[in-house]
Amino acid sequence: MTGNPRNGRPYRRLCAAQRALLLPCWWCGQPIRYDLTGRAAQRHRDAFTLDHAVPLSRGGDLLDPANARSAHRRCNSARGNRTDGARQPVRSSRRW
Repeated sequence: MTGNPRNGRPYRRLCAAQRALLLPCWWCGQPIRYDLTGRAAQRHRDAFTLDHAVPLSRGGDLLDPANARSAHRRCNSARGNRTDGARQPVRSSRRW
């Protein structure tokens, strides 16, 4: 039985290395609240999360440092599995 790979030491090490860089959010360019940790970081929308440039659902590697990006929790959630080329959401017109 395999566990969740995000609970493993290699993933935690990758998160810690990315957090130590103190980079702004790669999606919106705004500063990230790196001071938030623990429960506060799990709930705050401006907290750090590890995002992947190539989403895992599209074949991205979970543990590849070249695929790791710093992002706000809100930006990571809003982005979903879209790639960099599809930044703007598709909006349908009211006229059919």
